Amino acid sequence: MVEHVLVAPDKFKGSLTAAEVADRVSAGLGVPAVRLPVADGGDGTVDAVVACGFTRVTVEVTGPTGQPVQASYAWHPTGSPAGDSSPGRPTAVVELAEASGLRRLPGAPEPLTATSRGTGELIAHALAGGARRIVLGLGGSACTDGGAGMVQALGARLLDANGDELGPGGAALAALDRIDVTGFADISGVEFVVASDVDNPLLGPHGAAAVYGPQKGATPDDVRTLDAALGRLAAVAAWTHGLTGAVEHDDRPRPMGVAGAPGAGAAGGVGFAALAFLHAEIRPGIDYLLDLLGFGSLVRGARLVITGEGSLDEQSLRGKAPVGVAQAAAEAGVPVVAVCGRRTLTDADLKAAGIEAAYALTDLEPDPARCMADAGPLLERLAARLAADRGLT
Repeated sequence: MVEHVLVAPDKFKGSLTAAEVADRVSAGLGVPAVRLPVADGGDGTVDAVVACGFTRVTVEVTGPTGQPVQASYAWHPTGSPAGDSSPGRPTAVVELAEASGLRRLPGAPEPLTATSRGTGELIAHALAGGARRIVLGLGGSACTDGGAGMVQALGARLLDANGDELGPGGAALAALDRIDVTGFADISGVEFVVASDVDNPLLGPHGAAAVYGPQKGATPDDVRTLDAALGRLAAVAAWTHGLTGAVEHDDRPRPMGVAGAPGAGAAGGVGFAALAFLHAEIRPGIDYLLDLLGFGSLVRGARLVITGEGSLDEQSLRGKAPVGVAQAAAEAGVPVVAVCGRRTLTDADLKAAGIEAAYALTDLEPDPARCMADAGPLLERLAARLAADRGLT
């Protein structure tokens, strides 16, 4: 019997977590609702999966500028509290933004020296705790180091021509001569999944430095420095470990291979390191996380799915959570509507994405600042309007 409404939103960035959005919408509907906060692998992913039954594990790790930060990952002993993913595998969900994200910067960006070491330390902690599946959510990175800091934290040594360990950050990779993985963590039997919708390669005009470096404070000269240094990382990895790289090393050309793979440029090149050193599989972030959280089971029997995020705009159409939810709901034949803080998408855009209608906080309150400050109460009012329009009550 069709009974419930499934409320599956992403966060309203700067106002409400995904769990808080789900709570407010459910409170305003006045009908039975099942709450399923979601995320696409970026900022807020740990919060979302913790709200769905994972346990938060907090440890002190190295932040992007080398200062210690308290960062969390999510843990579940059987892989998914209600999910359709293969059960029985202790699973950790590691969000790069938790340890190595822009929000962890203590001050101004440091594009040449910011490191992903803290993300590697979270992975190492999860491995020590018995994780056999690690889901790595990439997004919101402060670094462009090709994942060098991450693999150093896992025991790799990145050495210059004198045999000295390289310092932190992408620029230091220009001096990379060889990579020693004799002390690398034992990852045999561990499944690594990168949850990301970024399809950029590591290098070139569409690569990690060129596309995302400026967002992290990189000047045009910094971008050139970082791209060349990432090329050195790719080439040395190819030369010393049989990985196909993207540039020349010792005057011998190598094919694009791992560095040219879609997603290698994610999170400042952490995608490359995940592919090359962790043998990870890259999966569309929202699709994988919906599976992990059991969306397929929860949508059965629903009469409506309500999704949403802070801003429904062009970026939403590029693999963000609301569109992923809409596509998954369509497979189950369940209609979808969205809530948001504001929207710039037309009705035609929404319908093409599988969303029948969208309700924005700005429909109730035109002042964006007040929408941010009073998002919770406004969202409850918006949900009540939605319920009346859809005949839910």
